Amino acid sequence: MPDHSPELHGAGLGLRRALLGPLQSTEPAAIDFLEVAPENWIGVGGRLGRQFRELVESYPVVLHGLSLDIGGPDPIDTDLVHAIKALMSELGAPLFSEHLTYCAAGGHLYDLLPIPFTEEAVHYVAGRVKQVQDILGQAIALENASYYAQPHRDMSEQAFIRAVLDESDCDLLLDVNNIYVNSINHSYDPVDFLDALPLERTRYIHVAGHFDEAPDLKVDTHGTDVIDPVWELLAQAYQRLGPLPTLLERDFNLPPLSQLLGEVEQVRKLQAAARIPLHARACR
Repeated sequence: MPDHSPELHGAGLGLRRALLGPLQSTEPAAIDFLEVAPENWIGVGGRLGRQFRELVESYPVVLHGLSLDIGGPDPIDTDLVHAIKALMSELGAPLFSEHLTYCAAGGHLYDLLPIPFTEEAVHYVAGRVKQVQDILGQAIALENASYYAQPHRDMSEQAFIRAVLDESDCDLLLDVNNIYVNSINHSYDPVDFLDALPLERTRYIHVAGHFDEAPDLKVDTHGTDVIDPVWELLAQAYQRLGPLPTLLERDFNLPPLSQLLGEVEQVRKLQAAARIPLHARACR
């Protein structure tokens, strides 16, 4: 059986190379954990590698993959999975996660594309997840994805996610910004969608910003501040799950670290509020 044991808490930040220097001069208590894309650090040595390893000694670290292609037609890159396992061991990382998407077909496509929501795809993806988990010796987590067109569906997205997680016995990385983006682009209620997910399998949560292309088109960029409706959806998730570990993603247009830490602190405030019983909040 895969190991699903939780080892995270609090509010984390996605590590980007531009943050290495600023984070080294920041008190570790400002952040509870870091998330690292393994593809960016496997085999990296020299000054940058030393700087990275010195920094991560101060934090719990989780790995979040970008290129495993869990739903694609090409064979799983087992060399990459073994390298991820070695990096997890080196860093003491308790968890590896990936996107419930595909990103290759006879070569890397450099995008995260939606998988058809079909029973056939459920069995196919679950088999690939099991292959990865067998190599790692533990459960992985899959992130609910943002997407802009859906190739085919015989079931709802929520049912597809639940079926994949149940058949593969893996966990959920709950991305509330992706739910919000999809709710605008595909015209559904984000809280209803949240309630239909297998929330009992959630290991941790992502929160991020996005780009407003048009009133009815949001693009999941991770390049702006988190907006109020996404914070509100995160609070809704905490009402259902309690204050699960939550990671702030920011991939580009990086502001000063102090501004990012302000958003990390906003996560902590919402987590603290979630620890207060609902009846006590009503009496305030």
